[in-house]
Amino acid sequence: MKNLVTGATGLVGMHVMLDLLTKKESVKATFTKNSRLENVKKLFDFYGKSSFFKKIEWVEMNVDDVIQVYDVVKDIDHVYHCAAIVSFIKKEQLKISSININGTANIVNACLENNIKKLGYVSSVAAIGRKGDGIYSESNKWKDGKDNSFYAISKNKAENEVWRGIQEGLQAVIINPGIILGPSTWNRSSTTIFKKIYSGLSHYPTGSNGFVDVRDVSKSIVELMNSKISAERYIVVGENVSYKNVFQTVAKSLNVTPPLKIASKKLMNLAWRLEFIKCFITRKNPQLTKETARTSSQNNHYNNEKIIKQIGFKFNSIVDAIENTSKYLLKFK
Repeated sequence: MKNLVTGATGLVGMHVMLDLLTKKESVKATFTKNSRLENVKKLFDFYGKSSFFKKIEWVEMNVDDVIQVYDVVKDIDHVYHCAAIVSFIKKEQLKISSININGTANIVNACLENNIKKLGYVSSVAAIGRKGDGIYSESNKWKDGKDNSFYAISKNKAENEVWRGIQEGLQAVIINPGIILGPSTWNRSSTTIFKKIYSGLSHYPTGSNGFVDVRDVSKSIVELMNSKISAERYIVVGENVSYKNVFQTVAKSLNVTPPLKIASKKLMNLAWRLEFIKCFITRKNPQLTKETARTSSQNNHYNNEKIIKQIGFKFNSIVDAIENTSKYLLKFK
């Protein structure tokens, strides 16, 4: 089986490659000029699989470059589309649109043109849409509203590109992970939460959300790709947990003082405004935005019964996910 993994140097892409190589499958992996391949080597070494790196066929590709995408997808059986921009910064909306929406459209079109056997798209629970506090499942319909960030809109539109491909005859599955916890560098993905707590975060937000171990994200998409299932989407959330619980568990795993003060909704609204002013002056990207402040004060619950019932999927605990991440971060800090 010839597999293509886009966004292969990202948190999910690295773990998908690891799972595929463990199954002795061939892997072609995409990277961009800003990618750091040494992060892949470090992760493989962490899992005791350092020899796997040399088995990867690396190819430079930008998903928003139509010609590059069509060339790379040739002679591929399965495409794991993990490449995406995860950002809530307003000035990056054009890039988010180009990569998340147009890039996914290019992947879908190339898959159709080259008659690939199956596409696996890693989306997000954000693509389901939010309307304040709520309980969400795969059957929820998208609703426009202020609770949806531009990132969420981009992932929803990207999913629509996959559904278009399915209508045109493409075999495909979609997964919607919650907040993904897993080994990465201190400044990427959800590990920025670990960095803040390690540095001495004093407050925790009042909300709750769906969290998932990156190993489960990878395992779920690989299992679905190797099944006969197509034209389905699955929420991939291990547990619905309060930020207080997650933050304090992270602190314990890093052996630092946990955040003990409540960051109320009012305080979060003040915090993102102060962060905006600071970043306007320093010209740096904000670590807290209006969208992330709003979400962290909401209570969002995601139903994972569909994937459990249909393929008997078993999730790792969030405690396991946090401990695995902290172990990596402390090793390479």
